[in-house]
Amino acid sequence: MTVLPAALGAAKWGAALGLVAGVLYAFGGLVIDLLTVGLNAGTALAFMALVGMPLLFGAVGFLLGGLVAVGARLVGRGPTPPGGP
Repeated sequence: MTVLPAALGAAKWGAALGLVAGVLYAFGGLVIDLLTVGLNAGTALAFMALVGMPLLFGAVGFLLGGLVAVGARLVGRGPTPPGGP
């Protein structure tokens, strides 16, 4: 296994977590807006979190997954390149 698959795996997990957070944020914002001020532009921005949060969380997951894989490889316990150490 090389660094890229580890980074992509972390990006997938990050994107999935971002989708869950985006759904909670969007629908929580909708409920709060309906109970207080009504629907407005802020409600539409909250629903943009359904796209933005998975992208942001996925990018952070990719970077952190890559850093962890590189660090583990430098220590000698992580992914090795094809063909040996």
